[in-house]
Amino acid sequence: MEIMNSKSAPVVSQNAPNPLQIFELATGFMRAKHLFVAGELGIFEKLAEGPATFDELAAKLGTPRRTTRIVADAVTALGLLERQGDKYRNSALAQAHLSGSGGAVDMRPFLRFWNRLSYKRWLGLEDSVRQGKGVAGEFNFTPEEQKIFSEGVEAFSAGDALALASGYDFSRHMRVLDLGGGTGSFLKALLQRYPKLQCTLYELATAAAVARKRLAEDPQGQRIEIVEGDFLKDPLPKGHDVVLLAHVIHALVSESNLELLRRARQAVAPGLVVGGAGDVYSVEEARGWLDKSGWRFVELRPLGGPISLLVAEAG
Repeated sequence: MEIMNSKSAPVVSQNAPNPLQIFELATGFMRAKHLFVAGELGIFEKLAEGPATFDELAAKLGTPRRTTRIVADAVTALGLLERQGDKYRNSALAQAHLSGSGGAVDMRPFLRFWNRLSYKRWLGLEDSVRQGKGVAGEFNFTPEEQKIFSEGVEAFSAGDALALASGYDFSRHMRVLDLGGGTGSFLKALLQRYPKLQCTLYELATAAAVARKRLAEDPQGQRIEIVEGDFLKDPLPKGHDVVLLAHVIHALVSESNLELLRRARQAVAPGLVVGGAGDVYSVEEARGWLDKSGWRFVELRPLGGPISLLVAEAG
């Protein structure tokens, strides 16, 4: 298996459109899979201890010499390893975020999530499009898969959680309800900035079990109340003046989003609902749901990158 580059791309005449962009898009899965495998093998963790030859690396990993070199060379081509002479070492990027050496954002759970859960579900994209339905059993996780899912979502939404805490003033609120909040990472970020908030995490039983273990290890997390339930079927906790819907809307069909907003409106006193918008659905679609479910649109506020904050008041 090889990383293909522009040297392997088709040669065309100067007058014809260059197909290189199509080539790069079509071979992107190869680069991603080499990255996933390097992460699963622990290459970046082993090289956190210091540079190593590929023989030494293979011995540390307990993997065959030939295939170890293939993967090591592949992620070197991707800029995640550096090679000096016969020794490999982590790049600064890999050392900070993939080696487990205490970087600001640990991306290893992110890679595990994409490799073990998401990647195989993307293989069914064509059937989903042709048949007009989602992937069967998309959220029917085993306990191990639920842990991978929850920790993966926490890893890739870490920046969003910090952006929300700094991008919206929660000081005028008292109680926050996070629906489908995973491991409570958004609530922890809020508590660090607004320590007087009372926070409730509402999750399915399997996800709540992961959250309890994660939050028990964190002083801020110990302050978060965890309530189990299905937010589309079961009663929602009352008495909150903020409802947070982060990375939830995009996972539901339009009818379910409308029902969720209606249920959230019934559960809260006049106040605010805060949620992300503009992912799979447009802002206009989200505003339509809000109007139909008893909310009044207030503003759309960019939080950085592709993430936005949609704010609405309970009417």
